[in-house]
Amino acid sequence: MTAQLPLLVFSDLDGTLIDHHSYDWSPAAPALAALKSIGAGVVLASSKTAVEIDLLRREMGLQDWPAIVENGAGVLAAHAAPQGEAAQYDALRLALTRVSPSLRQHFTGFGDMTPQDVCDATGLTREGAMLAQTRAFSEPGLWHGTEVEKTAFLAELATKGIFAQQGGRFLTLSLGATKADQVAALTQQFQPKTTVALGDAPNDIKMIEACDWGVVIANPTRPPLPPLAGEAEGRVTRTQEPGPAAWNSVMLETLARLNLN
Repeated sequence: MTAQLPLLVFSDLDGTLIDHHSYDWSPAAPALAALKSIGAGVVLASSKTAVEIDLLRREMGLQDWPAIVENGAGVLAAHAAPQGEAAQYDALRLALTRVSPSLRQHFTGFGDMTPQDVCDATGLTREGAMLAQTRAFSEPGLWHGTEVEKTAFLAELATKGIFAQQGGRFLTLSLGATKADQVAALTQQFQPKTTVALGDAPNDIKMIEACDWGVVIANPTRPPLPPLAGEAEGRVTRTQEPGPAAWNSVMLETLARLNLN
């Protein structure tokens, strides 16, 4: 009989497991090694594309685990290479052409940008920007209008079956699947004893609330997240420090609390 997976960790990337500005994840290397040593799984869950996450997953030694890509709009299977299919992305871009011009003008998606524009918006290298534009399921972008106009924009998109999630930097459009949806499916698949989720942005809230334990990683570049379900009773906690160093500390503390170290 195969032993039950002791722990399955779901982690956002930008501002959580990797630094918001430098994209460095090395401060979290000790905790990642500790998780691997006990046979725990780590599922990366990000707005990044499959080609971006494939590179990071290999760097981190996490190829044995699937990854949630493009804010939950898709999943990259363990050891799988990105397939390059873009039917959903093409449908999103087509739907944007049918939005009222007075609202559409305020949204600048990755498909509207040059690689240099993406570099300027993200701090990525030109090669990294081109990978970020290799999309299959979702369209991140910058909103330049008012909140009233944003509400109208999202309402019009919803009539076309398109929904939005606000991340740390970008408003991301998709056909509706979320990180939390994929967390539920992967938890059902792997049946771990315990689940933990870590994130820093509004699009991580449902994922954090869905797991046995949740961690909000501090992000000084944006307003704090509102109180989350489970926070009052201590099931969800917050770090004081940002990024991968905080990820490392809180994961090692979690392993000790669960007697898994």
